Amino acid sequence: MENFTKEDFINNKVNLHIHTTFSDGKAEACDILKQAKEKGYKKIAICDHNTIEAHKAIQDEILIPAVEFDVWCGYVFMHLLAYGIDVNNQELQSFCAKNKKETELDIIRFFSKRDIKKLIKAIHNAGGVAVLAHPCCCWALNLEKFVKKLISYGLDGIEVYYPYPRWRKYVKFSHPDQVEKIADKYGLIKTGGTDLHRKYLF
Repeated sequence: MENFTKEDFINNKVNLHIHTTFSDGKAEACDILKQAKEKGYKKIAICDHNTIEAHKAIQDEILIPAVEFDVWCGYVFMHLLAYGIDVNNQELQSFCAKNKKETELDIIRFFSKRDIKKLIKAIHNAGGVAVLAHPCCCWALNLEKFVKKLISYGLDGIEVYYPYPRWRKYVKFSHPDQVEKIADKYGLIKTGGTDLHRKYLF
């Protein structure tokens, strides 16, 4: 996984959290790629929910193959990002959605049966890295303790640079400022993105 700077994310040169019509986004994958090139992005990652179909359809040097999985870790429902994966890996494909509803409907995705330990192992076996998405959206009473547990399962990184426009009204167990400190303390890869679901990149 390539290292990016905080400025890359802040200045809209890298966006590693984008959704398309292959899950619950509004933009076509090919259109997102076109926009990214026109705007001079260094790298982007399409991370559709539980599906890698976008990456079977398009590949490009600025596009990182990725996916965002719904998974439970104990009592905490979370999203796990997988970056740099081999989309043809059969083990990883077994964790992907079996139908379109599993990529877009919250109520169905909430009842995910994926095993967190096996999922992280599959991500690694597919050549990828496992990253905790938007950690301050997790209903973990103690975020650092929760992250340590995930590290023991093989977690590689944490999404540090993420806007929390709506979740901060409801989820207040942890603060975004805490996330980067945890990443530094445990030597985790730092990623970031806008969690784009709309038609246009910033």
